[in-house]
Amino acid sequence: MAILKFRTYWEEDESIYRDVAIRHTQTFKELHDAILKSYEFDNKHKATFYRSNENWLRGREISLEKYEKEYKAEPLIMSEVALASEVTNPNQRFIYEYDFNKNWHFMIELINIDKEENAKLSYPVCVRTEGLAPSQYGTKGLVDKRLAEMEEKYDLQPEAMRDGFGQENEDGESVADETEEAGDDGNDANDGF
Repeated sequence: MAILKFRTYWEEDESIYRDVAIRHTQTFKELHDAILKSYEFDNKHKATFYRSNENWLRGREISLEKYEKEYKAEPLIMSEVALASEVTNPNQRFIYEYDFNKNWHFMIELINIDKEENAKLSYPVCVRTEGLAPSQYGTKGLVDKRLAEMEEKYDLQPEAMRDGFGQENEDGESVADETEEAGDDGNDANDGF
């Protein structure tokens, strides 16, 4: 049984991609689920694949379901279409669109065909992850929370941001000290110390 390996690039940054291995007899619905899982997206939104050529032009649509929109040709349904029926060349490409409101676009390219499957793997499976996945709904995880806390903790004043340090004059005094002294209006009422 042939195993197809697809590389799924996030359209916004080609250095972020996932490689998914899947049997040629499995469906586009199974590929759809594997892509979402590999990018840690939920499965709550509309989705569609488009056949594509080497110039990434959209061809026949392979949709999760038939949506209420105009079609040039009736879409194929993901759960009814085996991958092998749509792979016509060894460099086959597809465009995958998820969540029509957020417009997540992924470029999918067939990068390898193996004649033998790995008995240790359960297909479809993500076999390679490159780059940090985009967050489906904004910030996610502890990294973002810690990053926000660090930004808040080290929030610098505008004059201190130039070089990352405060500025000093020729005498080694802080510029902020001079500013405070210059702001003294001569009222000695507070000079009790």
